[in-house]
Amino acid sequence: MSKSPAIVWFRRDLRTADNPALCAALARGGPVIGLFVLAESGPLAPGGAQRWFLHHALKDLSARLSALGVPLVYRRGDAREEILSLAKECGAGAAFWNRRYAAAEIEQDKEAKTALAAAGVDAQSFNGSLIREPWEVKTKTGGAFRVYTPFWNAIRALGPGRAPMPAPEHKAPAAPRRPTLSLGDLRLLPAKPDWTHEFSKHWAPTETGARAALDAFIAKPSKRYGEDRNRPDLPGTSRLSPHLAVGLISPVEIWRRVATAIDAGEVPDTEGWKFLSEIAWREFAYHLLYYNPSMATQPLRPEFQAFPWRDDPAALAAWKKGMTGVPIVDAGMRELWRTGWMHNRVRMITASFLVKNLLIDWREGERWFWDTLVDADPGNNAASWQWVAGSGADAAPYFRIFNPVTQGEKFDPDGDYVRRYVPELAGLPPETIHQPWTASEQALRRAKVALGRTYPHAIADLGETRKRALAAYDEMRGNSQS
Repeated sequence: MSKSPAIVWFRRDLRTADNPALCAALARGGPVIGLFVLAESGPLAPGGAQRWFLHHALKDLSARLSALGVPLVYRRGDAREEILSLAKECGAGAAFWNRRYAAAEIEQDKEAKTALAAAGVDAQSFNGSLIREPWEVKTKTGGAFRVYTPFWNAIRALGPGRAPMPAPEHKAPAAPRRPTLSLGDLRLLPAKPDWTHEFSKHWAPTETGARAALDAFIAKPSKRYGEDRNRPDLPGTSRLSPHLAVGLISPVEIWRRVATAIDAGEVPDTEGWKFLSEIAWREFAYHLLYYNPSMATQPLRPEFQAFPWRDDPAALAAWKKGMTGVPIVDAGMRELWRTGWMHNRVRMITASFLVKNLLIDWREGERWFWDTLVDADPGNNAASWQWVAGSGADAAPYFRIFNPVTQGEKFDPDGDYVRRYVPELAGLPPETIHQPWTASEQALRRAKVALGRTYPHAIADLGETRKRALAAYDEMRGNSQS
């Protein structure tokens, strides 16, 4: 047993269950102090929507740690400086954290480990965020994967390497009191106006809330996951992504629970493994991020450096506000603003509309999603945007351009999703709700829709902009080959 305190540096692992860093600190035997440092700027800073989620997750974490005799210290600024400062203040003998995989995060962790070692503090890191570390999943030649399907086959064969760790039960010895900001001092919640006022109707950002979401998914949506996951009008997904993004639950726990439910016959085999393949997509995104550190800012396919993107601030603003005049696109963008989340099928539709119908750089969309998603994630966000843009590894071919009308008609057949988030179109029948410009004047009057007044005209002709996108792709190919 060591009497010197140990620090647990919390980042995207805001939980007590299945937290290797916390378990290692408690097993050491001495006092334990938790630390959370808020990055206020730069690539590590959380977006506005996720700040709301973080506030409530940290409040829950603080209470759980307190029950274990572990105070949670809040700081702001440079994390390397703050963990070194706290270690000196309390005479820490060790520091523990769970690893991260974005380039800036890796560099920060390396610098922190070096500085702590120089100060005589034993710093150790663990895998608490992935099923398998990026370097554990290798191609047959020992390299990194660029294509998802063989990655999925490899990680399914490997499976989770460890069982989930239960939440600790024994209390740590009393820790020395250290100066700390209050949770309120972090100013994670928005000032007036409170644009997050509806978030609490949709999310319970606690460990209990994360586990309840998993239980609810296994109990019902998992039974028809393969079909219903594409329907934004139905509750067919797990809605676990925000909890995963800040670490209220681990992917190892999710994998084990679902795999056990499959074995027990609670979840159909095909549906359960389809869901686990989506968990593996998150792993693939981190695999790509680790081996391609500039993935959030540079196309993985270098020829896309020559793509002729358009600068169109008015169109970008209309897209952000959900005022494009294309109903399913607008429904998705308004769902995002109101709830901090968007159905995955609609994410693909809205992203395709931005980068292909509007020819606006995918990085504009990536930045907007980073700021407005409660589940903003450095791997998933960048990998998914590059997938839609055609510039990523194993990306959708550029000529695969989602038609938002046919997508809406297929996956929101009765128009219920559009009616929920674009209520000004609620009176239109399913036949025209996804393309109101085809409705007769009489039908529009009956539905109290006045295009250009109560609802905007479409800002893009879907057919013409598809042709323009394909021409831009041909131009890029010509430029990259010249």
